[in-house]
Amino acid sequence: MSRVKALCFDVFGTVVDWRSSIIAQARALGARKGIAADWERLADLWRARYQPSMDRVRRGEVPWTNLDALHRATLDGLLAELAIAGLDESDKAELNLAWHRLAPWPDSVPGLTRLKRKYALATLSNGNVRLLVDMAKAAGLPWDCIFSAELVERYKPDPATYLSAVRWLMCEPGEVMMVAAHNGDLAAAAAQGMQTAFVARPAEYGPHQSRDTRPEHDFTLVARDFEDLAAQLGA
Repeated sequence: MSRVKALCFDVFGTVVDWRSSIIAQARALGARKGIAADWERLADLWRARYQPSMDRVRRGEVPWTNLDALHRATLDGLLAELAIAGLDESDKAELNLAWHRLAPWPDSVPGLTRLKRKYALATLSNGNVRLLVDMAKAAGLPWDCIFSAELVERYKPDPATYLSAVRWLMCEPGEVMMVAAHNGDLAAAAAQGMQTAFVARPAEYGPHQSRDTRPEHDFTLVARDFEDLAAQLGA
């Protein structure tokens, strides 16, 4: 642990509660527009198509496309698929920006604030830079740096995304700890020599979550939440 100089955080699901936030914002928009819809299903399907949309970029089927644009293309398809009508262009743009306004988990801001006293804190997310900046301002997230897949045009788990953060921090891989609620993200970081911390978010996917409920690999640390992580790291 004495080697760790910086912490890089996955954001969606690890730091912020995307599901409840998207549902709440979609419901509010629907109420203003007089539209009744299954907004929970919209949120779940929108997130379910997150990885498939990035896979098209990873495979080279489409040129580099940032997450805002991928989210918007998915949203347009889902609105048609779920027969949600009555949203004009400005409404759709506003709904797509809901990803910029996600609420943090209750322990996120106090835990990050403690960790910031001792370590450099950075995002390491597939979210684009503007999305992450807007989210930090809306949620009060005390990042030192915003690192994004957009900066290297490689979506995680591409090794270049993890190694770029290590390089920008002027560290060795073992001096940087990746923090995430997702086993695959941490396994990919560990493969590049980074230290790892698993923080379970058992409500990320709603009441029937079946994935990432526990660590599935031998990670450096396992923490209940960010406050517990700060305590384990002496912050």
